[in-house]
Amino acid sequence: MTTLTDSHAQAAPRKVDLLLAHYGESHRNPRNEVIHFVAIPLIMFSLVGLLFAMHPWAAYGFILASMVYYAGLSLVFLATMALLSLLALAGVHALGERVLPVSIAIFVGAWIAQFVGHKIEGRKPSFFEDLQYLWVGPLFVLSKLFGKLGLRW
Repeated sequence: MTTLTDSHAQAAPRKVDLLLAHYGESHRNPRNEVIHFVAIPLIMFSLVGLLFAMHPWAAYGFILASMVYYAGLSLVFLATMALLSLLALAGVHALGERVLPVSIAIFVGAWIAQFVGHKIEGRKPSFFEDLQYLWVGPLFVLSKLFGKLGLRW
C-alpha cells in the first residue's frame, strides 16, 4: 500500500542547492571559509570597479548579465545581489578618479588571499572546473550568512 508521502516523488534538488553543495566541497576548512567571506565581496567590488574604469557600460552590462544568471537560481539571491551591486556601484562612483588603482590593488590582493585559502584547503578553486562558479562564490557567502540568520533562499 502506498502512503501519501510515497505517492509524491521527493522534490528534485534545485540547481542553486546543487551548485552551492558542490562549491562547498572545496570550502570546508574554516580558515579558507573566512578568507572567502572577505575576499569574494572584495573581488566582486573590484571587478565592478575595473569594468567601470574601462567604461561604465561594461560594469552595468556585467551586473545585468549577473542578475539574469541569478534570476534563474533564486529570487532571494537575485534581490540581494541586486542590492549589493547597487552598493558596489555607489562605492565605485565614490572612488572617482581613484577607481582604477584602488580596484587593481583590491583585485590582486583578494585573489592572492583566495589562492592562499585554497592552499590551506588543499583543493583547487571550483571555477577551474566551471566558470559559473565565479558567480556562485558570492551566493556561497550569502548562503552562509542567510543560514546564520535563519533565512531560506
